[in-house]
Amino acid sequence: MRRTGILLFAAVPVAITAAAYFLVPTDSAGSPAEPPVVTAQQTSRQDAKIRAEQERSADDKVIAGLPPGLAAPAKKALAQQLVSSAENSTLNWRTTFGYIEDIGDGQGYTAGIIGFCTGTNDLRTLVERYTDEHPDNGLAKYLPALRAVDGTDSHEGLDPGFTAAWKAEAEQPAFQQAQVAERDRAYFEPAVRLAKLDGLGTLGQFIYYDAMVFHGPGIDDDGFYVLRERALREADSPSQSGSEKAYLDIFLDIRREAMREKRPGTDTSRIDTAQRQFLYDGNLKLTTPLRWQVYGETYRVP
Repeated sequence: MRRTGILLFAAVPVAITAAAYFLVPTDSAGSPAEPPVVTAQQTSRQDAKIRAEQERSADDKVIAGLPPGLAAPAKKALAQQLVSSAENSTLNWRTTFGYIEDIGDGQGYTAGIIGFCTGTNDLRTLVERYTDEHPDNGLAKYLPALRAVDGTDSHEGLDPGFTAAWKAEAEQPAFQQAQVAERDRAYFEPAVRLAKLDGLGTLGQFIYYDAMVFHGPGIDDDGFYVLRERALREADSPSQSGSEKAYLDIFLDIRREAMREKRPGTDTSRIDTAQRQFLYDGNLKLTTPLRWQVYGETYRVP
């Protein structure tokens, strides 16, 4: 299984209404120009932007004083092994840059190290950003088709050559690095940042990251941010003086329910016999050695 839901930005978009502009006649060439009219809506947006910048600056200071957690190089490598066991059935995630197939989940082609999808915006974004840096790459010609199929499971304009082009481009170190960079920008860094602000340790940071990968950073019913808000309504996070273990248990319950509601009968072992097992073992620091099961396969990290 891969990510479900439509990929959106991390914050709810602000609706912008049209403003009316009027031409004000001048009495003469020497008449002073009237100052521009600043609407209440413009002022409100500017105030919101300033507040957001101030809040982010304060959050940055909080995070700077915390341990690296999942962002430590060894833990980050472990996190990708754990995700890869569920996404690609292997711990050797560096062999999965060229992976691509339609797994029949309604999201078109799933590809690469975390299952970028043609139907969920992130694969298109990856190719767009890569093309900005490397305009002559072998995937650039498929951008019109990727934009057209976004939000659907259609292969129109992609078949028959897209899968071969993806595999060929995946041999290029630059495209491999682009996949890693997009994983970090869109999934790893936002998930770990928010987990730290919620007071979660290394395991909790991974639980957020895996949820972000599977459900997408969306605001639809089963998107990561909605799932987190539902959990916070049921339990206090550690940053709210709640129990870390109790909060994560509820978050996993909510996430598991969302997976089953989206696709009844879906395999939830990435939660049941992996993340939940680490939690019940009290391994909040995600300390190795680790042993877990996904889709009936057993994995170990010494």
